[in-house]
Amino acid sequence: MAEAQPNGLQGLELLATAVVILDGSYVVRYTNSAAENLLGAGARSLVGQPFPALFTDSATLESMLAEALAVHWSYRAQAASYERAGREPLPLSCLVAPIDIPDAPLLVELRPIQEQLRQEREERLLDQQETTRELLRNLAHEIKNPLGGLRGSAQLLERELDRPELREYTQVIIKEADRLQVLLDRLLTPRRAVQLAAVNIHEVLERVRSLVQAEFPEGISVLRNYDPSVPDLVGDIEQLIQAVLNVVRNAAQALLSGANSGRGGTIVLRTRSARLVTIARQRHKLALELQVIDDGPGVPEEIRDRVFNPLVSGREGGSGIGLALVQTYVQNHGGVVEFDSRPGRTIFTLLLPLT
Repeated sequence: MAEAQPNGLQGLELLATAVVILDGSYVVRYTNSAAENLLGAGARSLVGQPFPALFTDSATLESMLAEALAVHWSYRAQAASYERAGREPLPLSCLVAPIDIPDAPLLVELRPIQEQLRQEREERLLDQQETTRELLRNLAHEIKNPLGGLRGSAQLLERELDRPELREYTQVIIKEADRLQVLLDRLLTPRRAVQLAAVNIHEVLERVRSLVQAEFPEGISVLRNYDPSVPDLVGDIEQLIQAVLNVVRNAAQALLSGANSGRGGTIVLRTRSARLVTIARQRHKLALELQVIDDGPGVPEEIRDRVFNPLVSGREGGSGIGLALVQTYVQNHGGVVEFDSRPGRTIFTLLLPLT
C-alpha cells in the first residue's frame, strides 16, 4: 500500500518539469503528473518504492542522494538510467536538492538527456537562422544590382552581334542571370502571409505521397505509418505541403543518386502525438511528431552541421534551398525540424505544436 503523500505540494502539479519527493531513506513520497508521464507509471506504483532501485546505476545515485542529504547542497547526475519493463533504459538528467520538509527532505528533478540536448540544438539553430537571414539581406544588396547590369549588358551585346553562333553565348549569360535571380527571390522571400486553417496532417502527407510517386514512379516505395488519433493542426496547408514535400523529395533523390544509384529504397511517413514537449523555447502540452524515414546512404558527414543553411547541398546539382525553406516554413508554425542520420537510416523529424 502506498504511503501518504506530504501536504503542501499541490503547486508542483502545475509544473511541466518532472519532480519526485523522497524521504530520508530515499523512498518516493510524491510524484507530480509530469514525472508520471516521463516515467510511464502512476503515483500508486511509484510512491513507496526505493528511488535508487528504479535505476540501473542505483549505487551511484544512492551515493549522490546521501551526499546531498548530508551536506545540504544540490548535486547533478547526468546519466541516471531509468529501468523500463520490456524497453531500453531511459537516460535522465537528475538534479537533487534538499528541501525543508521534515519527512521528505529531498526533491529530485528529472529531465530526459536527449530532450536537454535537443533544446540546446534548437537554440543554436535559432541563433544560426537569425545570423543567416542578416547575411542574406546584406548579400542581396551586393548581388542584385550587378546581376541586373550583367543581364542588361548581355542583351545590348547580343544586338550588336551578327553571327548567330555568338548569340548563343549571350543567351547563356541571360539565362544564367535569370536563373540566379529566381534563386535569390526564392531564397530571400520565402515568407508569405500564413493562411491559417484547420489542417489534417494526413491529408498533407497523402498529397505529398501522390506527388512523389508521380515524380519517382520506379525504385521508390513510400509507406504510411500514421496515428489516426492525431488531432488537426492549425496552419497553412500550402506551406506544410511544401515543407514535407521538400524533405521527402530530398530522401527520394538520395535513394536514387550517388553510391545508392539504381538501388532505390523505402521512405516511411510516420505521425505520432508527443506530450509535454519544449519547442523553440516554449512548453506545449501536445505536439505533432512527423517523421520522414528513409533507408538511403545518409546525410554526408561534412555537411551535417550546416544542412539547413542556404546554398548547402549534399547532391551534385542541388540548389541547397529545399531544407532552408523547410526550416523557415516549420518555424512559421512555431515548430522545429531536426534529423538523425547514419548509413541505412535517416530520420527527419518535424515537431509542430498542437496545443
